[in-house]
Amino acid sequence: GSSEHLAAALRTLDLSGVEDEMIQPALERAVGTARYWQPPDGEDVLAALPVIREGLIPLAARVTAMPAMQRSEEPRRVEQWAIDWRGPDDPAPLDRNPQQRLEQWGRAVRADEIRWRAHGYALDSKVSGDWWSVPPGLPGTVSRIPAALNLIEDPLGWEDATTIPVRGTGSTYEVRTGEDWTALCRTFPLEVTASRRNDWFQVTGRDGRWVIPDWERVAGEWDAVHLTPAGYLSSAGRALHLDDDRASVIAGWDPDRTIWLTDALRETDSPRQHWHRQTGGDAWTLVHTGEVY
Repeated sequence: GSSEHLAAALRTLDLSGVEDEMIQPALERAVGTARYWQPPDGEDVLAALPVIREGLIPLAARVTAMPAMQRSEEPRRVEQWAIDWRGPDDPAPLDRNPQQRLEQWGRAVRADEIRWRAHGYALDSKVSGDWWSVPPGLPGTVSRIPAALNLIEDPLGWEDATTIPVRGTGSTYEVRTGEDWTALCRTFPLEVTASRRNDWFQVTGRDGRWVIPDWERVAGEWDAVHLTPAGYLSSAGRALHLDDDRASVIAGWDPDRTIWLTDALRETDSPRQHWHRQTGGDAWTLVHTGEVY
């Protein structure tokens, strides 16, 4: 069939032209096409076929050996950037109260779970709820600017960004693999079966109990959690099994983003940077006091 022909073509690819600078655009495409509220599209279904996966192995080996992919396994840097999706005329201080946001999130997610359970919805692709795995609104930081400005899941079309130089201290839990994530879920489980069931069934085809980390409890042990690009590529959007009964999904979390659970993040004395891109474009331009440099 056509999948066998494609697999044969993949096996004969000339990989000498695969260069390091191709990694970032490919990662941007992977992030830009992430969907946690609908079934996989045709490309995803095709790529998941065993014969296609086997044909992609030589390409994957070439890509993972490249310097850009070697960096994708690095732990959180001490010096990073926070992103504020506003321009220089609307400055805002760095958020310093993640604990309050975590408490609000904890109350909301538990109340939401009770509401969904009471409704007892059957599996229905037209019924959607929360699909993300991490609390919205927590301080988040990234290592590389401007690369990270195009690595945002489900973006809202921002054209301005202020990047804030920060320094983070404290203990960081590194999510490099799916097992790192499931270990966190096993240690601090929070059941979200009722609220996530419809969306995550669409994505994974699995119907069963779903768990995410109880981030309020995680904050009692860790100051921050970092999802490496390698961890994102290997594990985001997949059903990650905790045991025979429970699974989880990494959803709504950009690659190389660190989320901060405690007040361990400080803005440094380095200047903030202001970035702009044209409507519909991908390239960000560094702008300072109205001048490009």
